[in-house]
Amino acid sequence: MTLSRGLHAAQKVRDYQARGWWSEETIDQLYLAQVAARPDTVAVVDPANRETLLGSAPRRLTWGELDDEVTALAAHFDDLGLRRGEVLGMQLPNSIELVEVYLAAWLLGIVVSPMPMQYREHEVIGIARRAEFAAFIGTASFGNRSSLTDVAANAEHVPGLRHVIAIDPVAGGQALAPGVTPWVPRAADVAERERVAARRAGDPNQPNDLTTICWTSGTESDPKGVLRTHLDWIAASWSTVEGPMLTCDDVALNPFPMVNMGGINSMLLPWLRTGCVLVQHHPFDLPTFLEQIAAERITYTCAAPTVLMSLLQDAELLDRTDLSTLTRISSGSAPLQPAMVRGWQERGIGIINFFGSNEGAIMLSSVEDFPDPDDRARYFPRYGVPGFTWPSRLGESTYVRVVDTETGLDLTEPGTPGELRVIGPTLFPGYLGGAGEPFDEEGYLKTGDLFEIAGDQGQLLLYVGRAKDLVIRGGMNISPAELEGLIGNHPAVVDVAIIGDPDEHLGETVAAVVVLTPGASLSLTEINDFLRGKRIASYKLPARLEIRDEMPRNPTGKILKRHLRMHTPTPTRD
Repeated sequence: MTLSRGLHAAQKVRDYQARGWWSEETIDQLYLAQVAARPDTVAVVDPANRETLLGSAPRRLTWGELDDEVTALAAHFDDLGLRRGEVLGMQLPNSIELVEVYLAAWLLGIVVSPMPMQYREHEVIGIARRAEFAAFIGTASFGNRSSLTDVAANAEHVPGLRHVIAIDPVAGGQALAPGVTPWVPRAADVAERERVAARRAGDPNQPNDLTTICWTSGTESDPKGVLRTHLDWIAASWSTVEGPMLTCDDVALNPFPMVNMGGINSMLLPWLRTGCVLVQHHPFDLPTFLEQIAAERITYTCAAPTVLMSLLQDAELLDRTDLSTLTRISSGSAPLQPAMVRGWQERGIGIINFFGSNEGAIMLSSVEDFPDPDDRARYFPRYGVPGFTWPSRLGESTYVRVVDTETGLDLTEPGTPGELRVIGPTLFPGYLGGAGEPFDEEGYLKTGDLFEIAGDQGQLLLYVGRAKDLVIRGGMNISPAELEGLIGNHPAVVDVAIIGDPDEHLGETVAAVVVLTPGASLSLTEINDFLRGKRIASYKLPARLEIRDEMPRNPTGKILKRHLRMHTPTPTRD
């Protein structure tokens, strides 16, 4: 990387810091403050199934023990000649070592580019070339495969790649491929500590430095590299501290891959801010997830909406699971079903509704914002409306617009879908290589998501769907999110996606793709009778119902509607 400092414009930095929206903090400072404050307190816990994943027993480290290993790894990066602004590619499952790689790199100003474990040679090598990896770090084995061999074999096709590093190869018991060097976690010695401290003192991090290059999902095209700095990451993390009201007394269970906004901002950064206990989980496995909640006395976690709905529908499983310490759960990435949010609230567990993107657009509906669970499932605050305040500092620093997709003019009245545009301190500075045009002429991020203004004073936002997912039937716009929320309330439905089927006369008709609870059945007539009972307009009724065993999803859990649209059968009329 040639550009690693000063990514946000200097005038913007001065303005936001003067307003208190950005600070002089860096992420490594948050980490070191926790090490100093609680060295003997448990900091991080491995996945319970680590032995199956990585071939070595799960561990738990205090902040002091964690710092011993982080410092040793930072010294190793220094030995390898990795310099400030160079990019370290990383493909690791949620584990203590994943956390250590982030922290060790950030101590030295090395940029981390994380990738999901699902990525294979095509994705990994392509990203390595675009981001100009100086080094790549992964596992000697992950189940029955490892990307290390692929990267080492293709090193000549990645200009500038000097090192391929295997984490924990001894415990994994795997022979290393040619060109791969080992790293076994261990405590730093005195000389390593002094060397890392000297490098930091001579070349300290600055808030506007590049910290990560994450990657968009790439469901419609090649993924774009999302550049993030200390400034915007720290600003974003306040939402995931204040929304669930995290403190150092919490025990947080992380099931989201720590490779993008979901895992980094939902868990990694709030953990560093509060000093709570971080418990890792990977890959998502419901029995293991529930066992960890009970065994680790989890107070807070995150889960996909479909997981939460499935759990509610399995009363027997819930009744024999100890959830007595769990007080709140964050969810998002898809519209929440009011019945799901209500059902968990009746069990004494508040669901927090998050909307976010890798680029840093964030909105949240907390229990404090919306005590009524049905409102919390459906609405987000419309930040910036005069006369309304919200508990999270997002309400003070974030401003939104809803823009007509045809005219580009601002919408001010309820009922008309428009593109959500966001401006504020949580936003990224841009894509790697200047790809795309993410901002409009006023500096607002063009999210590509459709919302409607709602509320008696226009103080709320209602999610409609992605612009490209909108179904247009006979000139009438149909919100997938609205129908997904309604159909998701059907007792037989666990998961649902609404797509448009091509139609010769109407342009498109509605297709409902569903996953059912075990043993349940559902017909098109039954689902439409259910929807008619909700008193919806008849043009929104599905013309086709497709039942699947599971939904196709990308590595971050979002439904791949592009895959659902492939080879769709001719719609049948009800």
